[in-house]
Amino acid sequence: MRLFLIRHGQTPANVLGQLDTAHPGPGLTDLGARQASVIPDALRAEPIEAIFASTLVRTQLTASPLAADRGLQIQVADGLHEIEAGALEGLSDRASVRRYLETIFAWGAGDLRTTMPGAFDGHAFFRRFDADIETATASVEAAVVFSHGAAIRVWTAARTVNMAPSFAVKNDLDNTGVVELTGSQQAGWTLVSWAGMPVGGGQLTDHSSDDPITDPGDHL
Repeated sequence: MRLFLIRHGQTPANVLGQLDTAHPGPGLTDLGARQASVIPDALRAEPIEAIFASTLVRTQLTASPLAADRGLQIQVADGLHEIEAGALEGLSDRASVRRYLETIFAWGAGDLRTTMPGAFDGHAFFRRFDADIETATASVEAAVVFSHGAAIRVWTAARTVNMAPSFAVKNDLDNTGVVELTGSQQAGWTLVSWAGMPVGGGQLTDHSSDDPITDPGDHL
């Protein structure tokens, strides 16, 4: 089956560079709403059968244009939300952001015992995210999951069979960036493209193809 993981549109916290993981979270900026509005055309050729979003408001708002276009219900799943920042919540200084990123990328590389200050370890994150990916992909051939930058990068780093974990560290995922995979939870996932870039590199990119509008922001 095919799985599309899409990061939410730009939020006010993204503009400020803040670690913002609490519920229900902010909505979208005007730019974020425009980013969401072009997703239906970007995925026009894809036979989407199911749309899932996290419990945070920004993913549901980003999913709304695609859901309306396809006549599908947004299925809100409890485990697809952002990786909790714990004691780092709301901070934007370089040291705090670095601590957050070092923790989550340790998980992506397999060190699940590392704990986010004041929050959880990698085991807790993968239990919830894996469970909802299993639900989202159980009975369809093509599903879209609207989630968050850190969560998508870490989960993809750990669960794809053809991508080194370092790829997710070195490659950002901009707002409304799309990660496309094929496979299943049982057989494993193969990365097809990362934010429009085929895994083989930029020389394989079809620059004439439609692509969601993205905006460089922070990693969340």
